[in-house]
Formats: sequence, C-alpha cells, structure tokens
Amino acid sequence: MKEKNGRILVDMAEIAETARTLRAGDKILLSGIVYTARDAAHKRFSALLDEGKKLPFPLKGSAIYYAGPTPAPEGLPIGSCGPTTSARMDVFAPRLLDLGLSAMIGKGGRSPAVCDAIRRNGAVYLCAIGGAGALAAKAVRSVEVIAFEDLGCESVKRLVVEEFPLIVGIDCAGGSLFH
Repeated sequence: MKEKNGRILVDMAEIAETARTLRAGDKILLSGIVYTARDAAHKRFSALLDEGKKLPFPLKGSAIYYAGPTPAPEGLPIGSCGPTTSARMDVFAPRLLDLGLSAMIGKGGRSPAVCDAIRRNGAVYLCAIGGAGALAAKAVRSVEVIAFEDLGCESVKRLVVEEFPLIVGIDCAGGSLFH
C-alpha cells in the first residue's frame, strides 16, 4: 500500500479490494468518487429498492458519505461538508452493504447489525472528523447533484474527492474503535 505522511492512500476505484485490508485505527487519504446521502435520501433508496427500481448510482464498489453539504461559496465547488451521525442510517445500511456498498463515511458508532454486515461483505466504515466541515470541503474537487434535488442540502451528490483524510472506524475483520 502506498502511503503519504503516515496515511494510507486509498483510491475509490479499488475500494472493494482495499476495504478488506484496512484495519480499525488506520489513517487514510481517500481519492475518487463518493456519494452523499442522509436520512431522507436513505428512505427514498429503500422505497426504490422495495419497488424493484434502480438507485441513482451503482452501489457495487461505492462509498456513501453521510453528509448534507452546504451551498458553495463563490469560487469553491462546495460549502461545509462535515459528517452527520451515522447511527441514523443503521436501519438502511445492512441492506445496502448486502447489495454491494463497499464503504460508509460518517461519525459515531454503528449498531451490531451494521457491524455484522460490514464483516459479512468485506466492507469498511470510515470516520470523518465531526465539526470540521470546512476542512473536509477542502478535499472536494467537484460536486454534482444526481438525485432528489428537492431535498436541498440533503440531495444525493456525486463528489470527486482528493486525499480526503479519514480514519477506519470499523473493519471487516471485526475491529472497531467503538468497543
């Protein structure tokens, strides 16, 4: 694995394979495409899946960042982009992991059901620093609303990130920073 300043460089194009090698406590720099989605979007994802419809992005090998970025100030691609509490998505996460989601990004601990799904699917839960949305925004190179525009800040967005600093919170081998 490549490193930079004591952090593991992780490319989203290889996250499905890389997730299996990461361990709780690893410090990483994530680059590539990440999708934002919070509570309301997850409810809509669930409804789409219940109806047999496709989600607005491919789950396989993807990462969902639990964030609702603020509008971009002039000259920047995005406003503040900090994580929200991940536990609010716990009711939805196992299903998405079972359908191919490789990584989740947020803050705080996760339920036993989510931890089981992470292990079962070789996925990873990454933690962003809460209260540091302006810092997280510095890693965002571009942003595009791809679904549920009516949700405003909580619409689903496609972010291109470069060296987004994160910490592995829960790994697929059962390691966790939360217990």
